[in-house]
Amino acid sequence: MSNKKLFLLDGHALVYRAHYAYIKRPLINSKGINTSAITGFVNTLWSILQNEKPTHLAVSFDMSGGTFRNEMYPEYKANRDAQPEDISIALPYIRQIVEAFNIPIVMLQNYEADDIIGTLAKQAEKEDFKVYMMTPDKDYAQLVSDNIFMYKPARSGDDAEVWDKAKVLEKWGISRVEQVIDMLGLQGDSVDNIPGIRGIGPKTAKKLLAKYDTVEGLIKHAHELKGKQKEQVIEGAELGLLSKKLATIDINVPVTFDAEQYKVEPINKEKLQEVFQELEFRSLTRRILGEEEAPVPVNVVGQQGNLFATGVTLERAEPKPIPNPENVSQNIENTPHEYILVDTEEKQAELIATLAQQTVIAFDTETTGIDANEAELVGMSFSFEATKAYYVPISSDRSEALVTVSAYKDILENPGIEKIGQNIKYDALIMKWYGIELQGNYFDTMIAHYLCEPDLRHKLDYLSESYLNYRPVPIESLIGKRGKNQLSMRDIEVKKVAEYAAEDADITLRLKPVLQEMLKENEAEKLFRELEMPLVRVLTDMEFEGVRIDDQFLNNYSIVLEQQIKEKEESIYEKAGVRFNIASPKQVGEVLFDKMKIPYRWKKTKSGQYSTNEEKLSELAADHAYVQEILDFRKLSKLKSTYVDALPKLINSKTGRVHSSFNQARAATGRLSSENPNLQNIPIRDEAGREIRKAFIPRDDNHILLAADYSQIELRLIAEIANEKAMLEAFQAGHDIHRATAAKVYGVALEDVTSEQRRNAKTVNFSIIYGAGATNLSKQLNIKRADAKVLINNYFAQYQDLKKYMDETVEKCRENGYVTTLMGRRRELRDINSRNALARANAERVAINTPIQGSAADMIKVAMIQIHQALKAGNFKTKMIMQVHDELVFDVYKPELEMVKPIIEKMMKNAIPNLQVPILVGMDTGENWLEAH
Repeated sequence: MSNKKLFLLDGHALVYRAHYAYIKRPLINSKGINTSAITGFVNTLWSILQNEKPTHLAVSFDMSGGTFRNEMYPEYKANRDAQPEDISIALPYIRQIVEAFNIPIVMLQNYEADDIIGTLAKQAEKEDFKVYMMTPDKDYAQLVSDNIFMYKPARSGDDAEVWDKAKVLEKWGISRVEQVIDMLGLQGDSVDNIPGIRGIGPKTAKKLLAKYDTVEGLIKHAHELKGKQKEQVIEGAELGLLSKKLATIDINVPVTFDAEQYKVEPINKEKLQEVFQELEFRSLTRRILGEEEAPVPVNVVGQQGNLFATGVTLERAEPKPIPNPENVSQNIENTPHEYILVDTEEKQAELIATLAQQTVIAFDTETTGIDANEAELVGMSFSFEATKAYYVPISSDRSEALVTVSAYKDILENPGIEKIGQNIKYDALIMKWYGIELQGNYFDTMIAHYLCEPDLRHKLDYLSESYLNYRPVPIESLIGKRGKNQLSMRDIEVKKVAEYAAEDADITLRLKPVLQEMLKENEAEKLFRELEMPLVRVLTDMEFEGVRIDDQFLNNYSIVLEQQIKEKEESIYEKAGVRFNIASPKQVGEVLFDKMKIPYRWKKTKSGQYSTNEEKLSELAADHAYVQEILDFRKLSKLKSTYVDALPKLINSKTGRVHSSFNQARAATGRLSSENPNLQNIPIRDEAGREIRKAFIPRDDNHILLAADYSQIELRLIAEIANEKAMLEAFQAGHDIHRATAAKVYGVALEDVTSEQRRNAKTVNFSIIYGAGATNLSKQLNIKRADAKVLINNYFAQYQDLKKYMDETVEKCRENGYVTTLMGRRRELRDINSRNALARANAERVAINTPIQGSAADMIKVAMIQIHQALKAGNFKTKMIMQVHDELVFDVYKPELEMVKPIIEKMMKNAIPNLQVPILVGMDTGENWLEAH
């Protein structure tokens, strides 16, 4: 057997794949270069060299301009978006890197990489090579032979796939590899704009080729077909033959395989290091070259961080560069520091005396777990001087712990000392369980970064690596990775914990000046100080209070749901005539579309399976009651596992209540989210979901739940922001906005609006906020796309100021690179000027929606702060316990009910003063959340 192993890489396909793998979290260096595609490509290349050990290697790229296929068919690939700018910038660097690896690049005008790779593969096969064509492109399957294989790169944690002849036949459902081009000739290829024969999809193509073998064979026997199919094949014969030619990879390109030239050679380290240095690739430098590159200058206190201190002047219309954590050279081993373990009474007394003299300290806690309402304190760390910090260990004995912690009470409750923290809400909540209220101004580094870069990550290690060029000690190095074998901080030697914990406080302190500058740059200081920091205290108290859960009710409801699930399951089996795993998307697809012959309208997944997600099944459910049964089964199963069975397990052993954690730094719009449990996702639209809300009850018989809910707040705010006069008039007159919209759109009197017209208008009202177009609206209303387009046009004809606002918002965002809420919350949109239509359209939708959602989020936050302060000032026993979407829920002490209701209503209505649009707040009470809502 030959040991000659040739890898041929489709450069463009791999670059695109790498770019989109990082699309949600792009890697951008301090110069503003998006290095996602480069990083991904290099990782792939290095993985092949290390793991597959090829003896020979080459890379092929497409050249700009058309190919011989465009001469045959000018529309070939005409539907493709412009190449993303970031890829255009990345490609020259990638070619430099490939050359530095001493790997030949093969390109030829008028031919695609497919053709070059196909030609080289066939030539190398004749010289006894095992050839691996590395690409995610399915078209290459036509080239597979006994010694030529498709090598599909790994994705999302899966292993790479190697396709031999048997795999190709299985995946394509054909009898000969050569039939791949016949399949493409019949079904076409939307990616390359190959037309195929109208009316023939993958399933039909397989059946026809099984009988007639080739496109030519089918055309020759077209007279044997029946009805519309016969007509389509006869009419589409010419296009079918053309499509087959377009899909055929040319294996006679004028290139010659030279085994000597394609041998894997040693890397040109000097050249590669030069490129890596320009791109700021620290980790790749260490991994591939085994050495460190000269570090990028560290930020100076008081200056802007790496994000801006680049020497590059950016126009306001240009998106800000995003920090790249690849750029790290410092750590605890190579950075001078003084971290002091405070483990004696003398040291403790000295530290307390020193802390009392400070006006600003960084504070952090180490605990036994991540749930602040369950965890025990293991230690506290303090820092007030860069590279110097203190760690105070806390005993596991509760009495001793309280004595130690109480010694720091005057420091932690001193309103004159500012407290810097990373997710300081957690530390404040921990301290409440030890009898201490964390006082003084807060500076939360996580939230400061969130306000400046809402679409990025905000964990301490990311901030440190991105802005301080410093990689902290990973917690996993102390307690191990997640799982049953993970240790607690209590199990670790105190000296090791001291270094880790003190480092956290030190880094947090050093991040403050960097993030202060970012807040100033983003004009977010006021929002940070007056909204987000006061809200931390509100959320701390809300989480501390928690909400009582009726676990017996849930246990009984679980039994009811279990019976409903079983009944639904048996009904599904009976109608299908077969028992199968309803939780398996693959098996559901086979039953629905193969056995029951329900028409499948979409493309299959990358693995060749039917997609059975909720969106697709919901479309089918309108015409197929059986599909609705499967959706009902899924819904009931999810309700039972996610809420009914899970909520009792979340009841805190100390309080008997459930304490959800509210996240300030997650949703880019400014909305709060929650977890353990996720209150925002508890269903309210169907009866089964509403039942769950019955389990949320007052803390005792002396209390009652009160829910206060903004009415149609986003519609009211868009009317305000857009100064949409027709909408404002409807709201000011107290009309039902959906009925008023229907009257205008359909041209009928208000009293003559039908329920269907109102329903359609309601859907349009809310869809417009989220940037839905005619296609999306037609699906929601189950109407033709043309009818949906007419509906949207009529809508904007009536609401011209709204259309004007949307157009102007997008245009302003193109100029500035960001949008803002009524209170000045800013969101950068990097893709607003992208030449890539998909990326640009998504940015435009976000630009329209963010000011509306963000203003609604800011409004309820202001209300929460003011209500919280009023309840404290009035010494009320009533507590705010939950925030869900546009709703606040209170555990009201019954004698206070009539006193707190007007306070809550007034604060919510006037959270943003001087609005034209009236703000309505609905309030109700009940012995459970459903009653109150």
